[in-house]
Amino acid sequence: MTVLAHRATASDEVTRDALAVLQPGFEGTTAPAWLLRRIGEGLASVGLFGRNIASPEQLAALTAQLRTERDDVLVAIDEEGGDVTRLEVRGGSSFPGNLALGSVDDTGLTRDVAHELGRRLAECGVNLNWAPSADVNSNPDNPVIGVRSFGADTHLAARHTAAYVEGLQAAGVAACTKHFPGHGDTNVDSHHALPRIDVDLDTLAARELVPFRAAIEAGTKAVMSAHILVPALDPTRPATLSPQILTGLLRKELGYEGLIVTDGMEMHAIAGTYGIERGSVLAIAAGADAICVGGGLADEATVLRLRDALVAAVREGTLPQERLADAAARVRALASWTRAARPDARPEGSRASGIGLTAARRALVVTGSAGPSAGRPYVATLTPVANIAVGDETPWGPAAELAELLPGTASGLYPQGATAGEILAAAGERTVVAVVRDAHRHPWMTEVLDALVEARPDTVVVEMGLPRAEPRGALHIATHGAARVCGRAAAEVVAKAVTGV
Repeated sequence: MTVLAHRATASDEVTRDALAVLQPGFEGTTAPAWLLRRIGEGLASVGLFGRNIASPEQLAALTAQLRTERDDVLVAIDEEGGDVTRLEVRGGSSFPGNLALGSVDDTGLTRDVAHELGRRLAECGVNLNWAPSADVNSNPDNPVIGVRSFGADTHLAARHTAAYVEGLQAAGVAACTKHFPGHGDTNVDSHHALPRIDVDLDTLAARELVPFRAAIEAGTKAVMSAHILVPALDPTRPATLSPQILTGLLRKELGYEGLIVTDGMEMHAIAGTYGIERGSVLAIAAGADAICVGGGLADEATVLRLRDALVAAVREGTLPQERLADAAARVRALASWTRAARPDARPEGSRASGIGLTAARRALVVTGSAGPSAGRPYVATLTPVANIAVGDETPWGPAAELAELLPGTASGLYPQGATAGEILAAAGERTVVAVVRDAHRHPWMTEVLDALVEARPDTVVVEMGLPRAEPRGALHIATHGAARVCGRAAAEVVAKAVTGV
């Protein structure tokens, strides 16, 4: 082989490896031509978001289209169930989220819910799920984790993380445990800025790392890094870009050998500080194997920018070619596992198809009682601004479900600035059902609730976030999440209370 031919072959290999480590998103409900072309050139993964999904049938057709170019392509999705759903982005999830499962504290139930969720994903051709969240929600004011965590108890979070990983992967879908080394003790959303966790190593080992150790022992196929600064581990770089955290801690100390995936590189914690090109190079150099990008940047130009940045870094010597090759090999190894784990045929439904509602009912905590009312209730939903991970396109609350159970039920949405007087005027003589989400984090909600309960002691309160505030109202229902099935479970209790049936 001539020197020129050798260089061309090496260059082609580097380019294919650079494509292999990217997990980009795209626009539309069918695969664009550019994406299929890049899969043919070596792109090994794609990420799906709510914008790509219209129905299970459409999603199955989309993933089949992707596999015409590469049979083992990794098709990833951010499907936590509960508040964070892409599979059911326009209707709400059929499964409660982590906090609801943690509040029940039945690991068998968690495993079964994860398995059924995985079965549905596998039916649609999705084989990598960016879930579960293993974060210990030790900070109740956390604006981005909250009900996405199994809870504030470290060991509870650990056992349910392991059960979730086992259930999901038993369905042939790789789990991606997140957000390493733990996003629970933050008061900043990394979509907007760089959070910082100022705790010592002993606290990290005893709290944050315990669920990740459990996930690794359970065989999680992937781990997602967090865009957070943990000075006790690395005083200068966020976890996603830190060799000390990804290679030193996760690989060497915890002994993890699977795929390391970054959180979305377009998030401001990285893009606003390092830029996505430099950030991607630093992440691979630090020990990450796959670059997630596409929640907000979903075009061919982004893929080519990142591919070229990685290739240039190898040529310049700032990224060892061996490290890029190792990362690409780990991506391909997971792709091979998913192909082997793929169900031979589509299941004929599942006996566990109603398990999401069963779990949501078990997660309810009901305080007090409400007497029957003469008319249909009025549901007033106090709506906070949704965080980016959850999104604002997914409906939540019990209003629609209650109207189905009790035709004639009326409802209204009330953002910050609304008053109890407005709600009472709209409700008239109806029983008021006030619905909130993380009332403890929103003083305006507390003020409205206090005024409602004072004016109308028969008010029913439904808390669909973290139930930190003291129960108030004649009847208080904590759902531990805002999934559609949580709304249904709450609606059943309200309907029974106000009708006396």
